[in-house]
Amino acid sequence: MTISDQLARWARRTPDVIALRFEGTGRSYAEWDARVTRLANALADRGIGAGDRIAVLALNGLEVMEAFVATARLGAIGVPINFRLVADEVAYVLADSGTSALVVDAALAPVAAKALQQSPVGVVLRIGEGDLGEPYEEVLAAAGTEPRPLDVDEDGAAFIMYTSGTTGRPKGAVLTHHNLLMHAFCNVAHLGGETSNQVASPGAPLFHIAGLAGSLPSLLLGGTNVITRSGGFDPVATLDLIERERISSIFLVPAMWAAIVAVPGIADRDLTCLRRISWGAAPASTTLLQTMIDTFPQAEVTTAFGQTECSPVTCILRGEDSVRKIGSVGTPMLGVEVRVVDEAMNDVPRGDVGEIVYRSPMVMKEYWNKPEATADAFHGGWFHSGDLVREDEDGYFYVVDRKKDMIISGGENIYCAEVEDVLAAHPKVAEVALIGVPDERYGEAPLAVLAPRDADDPPTPEELAAWCRERLAGYKNPREYSIVGALPRNPSGKVLKTTLRQEHGAGSLVAQPAV
Repeated sequence: MTISDQLARWARRTPDVIALRFEGTGRSYAEWDARVTRLANALADRGIGAGDRIAVLALNGLEVMEAFVATARLGAIGVPINFRLVADEVAYVLADSGTSALVVDAALAPVAAKALQQSPVGVVLRIGEGDLGEPYEEVLAAAGTEPRPLDVDEDGAAFIMYTSGTTGRPKGAVLTHHNLLMHAFCNVAHLGGETSNQVASPGAPLFHIAGLAGSLPSLLLGGTNVITRSGGFDPVATLDLIERERISSIFLVPAMWAAIVAVPGIADRDLTCLRRISWGAAPASTTLLQTMIDTFPQAEVTTAFGQTECSPVTCILRGEDSVRKIGSVGTPMLGVEVRVVDEAMNDVPRGDVGEIVYRSPMVMKEYWNKPEATADAFHGGWFHSGDLVREDEDGYFYVVDRKKDMIISGGENIYCAEVEDVLAAHPKVAEVALIGVPDERYGEAPLAVLAPRDADDPPTPEELAAWCRERLAGYKNPREYSIVGALPRNPSGKVLKTTLRQEHGAGSLVAQPAV
């Protein structure tokens, strides 16, 4: 029961059905399966085998899905890398995971080349033209076509998904084959079970758990996955894609849905193919939800809530509840058991705030090479989410705050400690705190509040922006900077971020825009 087994099964049963489509190019199940076999054989010929880590640093495309399934076929472990990361960040992931092979997009070769100088990898395959590594298509063409029999333990690691932690360094959440396929099974069952003629689009980068896990229900059912192009989001192009490919199910973050429903002439489009539209990763307003329902009356509006460590969805808010229970993340998905607890692992009364903890076959195995972090996450026998929630009288959950210091901006997690560490290293910065402030487009935006070392020579926003651009992925960069005399602290010396959020949210401090 791996994603490789699912592909092989449909390649036998429905070989001519289109499994993947990307920018007008399709792969049938038989074609996808054959290319996966070739890639797995090519990697095996280069010494890559069970347990080895294969990293993928690429823009969305057919090759990414091929690499993911070939990794499973080898019994190796996939390491998807965010293509927005800078070279230092990529090098850390390669080194921490102990990557043995890297599949890299030619567009990202300059970043990869710099990262490989710090963290060398033995096998490098390049998608597209360039000089780095071996050419992907030539490698496949020269590889053997016969599958090599191998039994892969479904409880073994399938992917290491890197998710930043409050220590400022990413942690690798180890998801097993069983985790991911149970998530796909429960997702299909919970949402009513589609037929194999469904056409789904995760609408997310494939390095992200939403893109990876979002593609698996369709694979499980023998349907078609439409892969979206990486880069700037274009609402008109997305509507064109839905119409052209007759997409029946798609996931997008609220900012994307807001742009789509605002497209002029959307009512004249033929969008009757849509049966389910999903959103998550950031808050959505009542107005937006009602507009989505009105714009797509034939489709069920679904909210997905969870986290990478849970494969990822733990709670779902469906249909009419999207408005009736506005602000809620819904109820637990099939296969997920939850409690709301205090610091001593005692259940809190319904209506009180506590941390939501999980038990589920979808919860990760561990954090890669981090036994202490793993033990902490599972203390008391339940996985600790870090989310503070309350449960209403009908059993619906509402997120009140996050124990983990994190900002969600446009569906991307930004962990404050990581950004603060970078800014604190600037020679003109004495102390810094990162907070999330409301943003119409992204839900939240990161704002850096900092005190200068020399009040007469504070850093400029331009200097700070340039400093961050060299050291952090673009989406992690603060959108604004505010220079203050000193950060507010409690008697024990901890920065009062609640105070900073109140002050900046009310606009009582003038933030200087980043350049």
